[in-house]
Amino acid sequence: MKIMIRRSPDAGLSIYVPKKDLEEPIVESEYETLWGGWIKVANGWVLDLPEMPSGTALPITINAKKRGESGDDP
Repeated sequence: MKIMIRRSPDAGLSIYVPKKDLEEPIVESEYETLWGGWIKVANGWVLDLPEMPSGTALPITINAKKRGESGDDP
């Protein structure tokens, strides 16, 4: 799914999903640099992010893969 990752002064890192008109803060990430690992957002979704250079500028729109609900969350 296409998501936008951005940083805001009050909320920190968050994602925006245009097709669902959903914005959620990122509450946990596998890697400090985000890229190539999973992130967890406040609504419970776990998304796998693509490999990107650690200095990638935000905001950015990327394709992320949502993990299933059947226990494959971290």
